[in-house]
Amino acid sequence: MRNTLRTPLLSFSALAAAMLLHAATPQAPDWAQPGSATHQQVPPPAGFHRPTVNFDEPIGIFQGQSDVGGPLVPGSASYDAETGSYTIDSAGYNIWYFRDEFRYLWKRMEGDVSLAADIEFPNPDGYGDRKVVLIFRQELDDDAKEIMVALHGVGLVHLATRPDKGADIYENLRVEASASNVPAKGKPVRLGIQKKGDQFTLWATENGGPLKQVGKPAELSLDGPFYVGIAFTSHLPVTSDTAVVSNVLLENEAGKVK
Repeated sequence: MRNTLRTPLLSFSALAAAMLLHAATPQAPDWAQPGSATHQQVPPPAGFHRPTVNFDEPIGIFQGQSDVGGPLVPGSASYDAETGSYTIDSAGYNIWYFRDEFRYLWKRMEGDVSLAADIEFPNPDGYGDRKVVLIFRQELDDDAKEIMVALHGVGLVHLATRPDKGADIYENLRVEASASNVPAKGKPVRLGIQKKGDQFTLWATENGGPLKQVGKPAELSLDGPFYVGIAFTSHLPVTSDTAVVSNVLLENEAGKVK
């Protein structure tokens, strides 16, 4: 009798475990899946939003942190005071179109600002379009007015702007991917952005050299106080990845990027 009951009981337990695992695995919509040889990522449906999750948790030089756009997998961040490095874990479909998903470490500021940082991706197998951004945002909503410089996993660097709340992001300028700009564990790449009035400039390195201004400034008017900080998205809606950001320079003055 015990032998005849054992199999159905085990099967039920296995089924229950599978159901729990399935329930715990977020299901991303098709539009949020990353681009590939067989799939093209497209904009979210019109009017689609998720609320940002904010944490009243200062970290390092930053006043707070947020999961902008409520990624399906929550992010996290830690700070090592000895090394001055921030480790950021985040999923998120993208920082693009008319809404974003990413982990954001921020400080509220006004006036001119210089921001620069070293960037590493410890995981060598992450998605190529994952990106660390140095970003200014008017607010913390997923569709906020913003301007950013981004370093992608493949070494692409660009300056991009969302000119108004709810508008699509557009690219102001780009530095095409190169081997010297591919950040890896033990091989950081430095990136910078400067705000002077309503003008924002991209600062990048060439072959590991010092930061230099790239191209012409982009313009965006932000009302103070605004949010300034560092952020990361894996570019994968339900898969978290890791970035390490260190040697962060954040000055309430223009002309300090280095």
